[in-house]
Amino acid sequence: MTQRVELATVMDRLAVDGLITDYAVAVDDGDWTAYRDLFAPDGRADYRSAGGIEGDAGSVAAWLAENLRLFSMRQHLIVNRRIRFGDLEQDTGDTARVQADYVNPMRLAGHADGSSATAPDFVCGGRYAFGLLRTYDGWRLSEVVVEEKWRRMSG
Repeated sequence: MTQRVELATVMDRLAVDGLITDYAVAVDDGDWTAYRDLFAPDGRADYRSAGGIEGDAGSVAAWLAENLRLFSMRQHLIVNRRIRFGDLEQDTGDTARVQADYVNPMRLAGHADGSSATAPDFVCGGRYAFGLLRTYDGWRLSEVVVEEKWRRMSG
């Protein structure tokens, strides 16, 4: 592998890692415009294993916006990112797959007892499968699949 190819691979890894971080921040901050902008035009997301929906990025963003209003605090932790680059039409490096584990503590909005406790009421974890595509605008998500493996509610 030449130094030029190695440098390009490192740059792609950093860009892909940044995109995954931007995804987590957009969901946690409820920035649904930013969320939609992370996807390729025909990108899709599948949250069915966590009780959600599957669909295009716009539909899923609308569903997330409605359902995540229940939580005043969200903190996505996406770790153990495994990045694999693929081929698209014989062009090396135009696609990528990322497998990553997540832990997601959340705090319910509006407690009946009026408390302002900061501990999460709900914590879930599992694994993401991200499909990415290199576009003229940079790396974008073509697919997000959530595989929730566990959840816990305090109570």
